[in-house]
Amino acid sequence: MAEFKLPANSVVKEGKTWPAPKGATRIKTFKIYRYDPDSGQNPRWDTFQIDLDKCAPMVLDALLKIKNEIDTTLTFRRSCREGICGSCAMNIGGTNTLACIKAIDDIPGDITISPLPHMQVIKDLVPDLTHFYAQYASIKPWMQTDTPISGDRERLQSPEDRKKLDGLYECILCASCSTSCPSYWWNSDRYLGPAVLLQAYRWVIDSRDEATGERLDNLEDPFRLYRCHTIMNCTNTCPKGLNPAKAIGQLKKFMVERRA
Repeated sequence: MAEFKLPANSVVKEGKTWPAPKGATRIKTFKIYRYDPDSGQNPRWDTFQIDLDKCAPMVLDALLKIKNEIDTTLTFRRSCREGICGSCAMNIGGTNTLACIKAIDDIPGDITISPLPHMQVIKDLVPDLTHFYAQYASIKPWMQTDTPISGDRERLQSPEDRKKLDGLYECILCASCSTSCPSYWWNSDRYLGPAVLLQAYRWVIDSRDEATGERLDNLEDPFRLYRCHTIMNCTNTCPKGLNPAKAIGQLKKFMVERRA
């Protein structure tokens, strides 16, 4: 599998063009990155002209139309179609986002669609997220406690403490933010990236968790946390409107306070 870096058209060859059906009056052109490492061929841009009068409004709808009616070999991930699962994260018009909640009419001109940048490409619009998920597992994203609870009671939390989780628990691990981060592009072997660090902060700030010290110790490394240079790409691109940069800043603040 080859590493994908969002290419210029002069680097990736032009592929096949599928024109719009005769009689179509509202046409939108989609230029889609195609790459099959098993074929031995170089990546290419295929062009599809879609009749928007025969297509539902989201970018994912156009991709499904292309796969179902034009080219069944087009490969991409999708599941919920509601911006909840994160499966259809890809680079659309130069921005990482979710195809299922990105409206076609919000993008002027031709629409370019490519996989999340700087990731290994399995095929077409499908990146290999194995390393990303391994990093997520490394922060132990589950509640850790030593104190037993009495009877059948759940672990209680005040409304104030619960509110601290707002803006964190909504993360769907789509990887849009991490793959928009230059620090993650160059140091993903050691830097955890904004998505995983936001998740780490979600457990550090949870009043029910009793492993705060261990969690912060796990981040005490020149690369795992501190490769963040507050470029803010992560916050600007998050399709859920979250703020990973703020979460990373809070983790750095905790690190300073525990040393004081």
